[in-house]
Amino acid sequence: MNKKQLSEVIVLWKADKKNYVKKSTFSAYVLLIENHLLPSFGNQYEIQEADVQTFVLQKLGAGLSQKTIKDILIVLKMVLKFGAKNKWIAYEPFEIQYPTIRESQHIEVLSRTHQKKIMNYIQEHFTFRNLGVLICLSSGMRIGEICALTWEDIDTDNGVISVNRTIQRIYVIEDGTRKTELILDTPKTKNSIREIPMNRDLIRLIKPIKKIVNPSFFVLTNDAKPTEPRTYRSFYKNLMRYLEIPEIKFHGLRHSFATRCIESNCDYKTVSVLLGHSNISTTLNLYVHPNMEQKKKAIEQMFKTLR
Repeated sequence: MNKKQLSEVIVLWKADKKNYVKKSTFSAYVLLIENHLLPSFGNQYEIQEADVQTFVLQKLGAGLSQKTIKDILIVLKMVLKFGAKNKWIAYEPFEIQYPTIRESQHIEVLSRTHQKKIMNYIQEHFTFRNLGVLICLSSGMRIGEICALTWEDIDTDNGVISVNRTIQRIYVIEDGTRKTELILDTPKTKNSIREIPMNRDLIRLIKPIKKIVNPSFFVLTNDAKPTEPRTYRSFYKNLMRYLEIPEIKFHGLRHSFATRCIESNCDYKTVSVLLGHSNISTTLNLYVHPNMEQKKKAIEQMFKTLR
């Protein structure tokens, strides 16, 4: 067995992996490797479960979320399996334990009053960048998807928005130097390529504009050059401040859309498809938290049948 250090296996794994995954995915892997895996395990010839468990507890102590740590371990496993297949490094599957999380997941959502205030303001003060916020509230699109939206993706005759691209700024590490680049790519997963119906008000607002714009232009800039998520995020922040609306992240617009769907008794599978989630459990875990009213109703209903 030609034993190699993990850092050597990583170099070979990267060369191989690059051929199969999206550029943005690859860049995310490389970032996790550079920031976490190489510093902790780079010079090791084998990795024990106990080492990984210690690593996990250290990272939790440093304030990393369980999700981030699990993402790091996914990359570690891929590298180790690749190394083991080529007989460069031993790999024994490891079972890692995480402390139970006790805080409940809190999702930021706009109140109905605030949501109406934003929607009314945008309809009365039309700008292309304002329109993006209205589209997000009406469709639940992600920020990268809205930045990549062009006029030809909006079909006002059939009242449908097609989501088939996303924009993101990724880290590229080449020859030891880090730089970032903006890339236009297909969305997060194949389920993210989707069609979202528009409501009547939105169609009415966009229809006359649609007749005079260049179909290949980006919606937010009405120009051949797009705006990037970072820039759009700060525009959104200023808009909320101006409207005196409590600060919630841009992603909160997507959460608000989903929550309003569920409040209107839309079925969960449909909400899941509209959001472009790859499985319904993501939707259920994030948005379906019955409130006290619903819980009371359920209990009453149950005893009604027993009377």
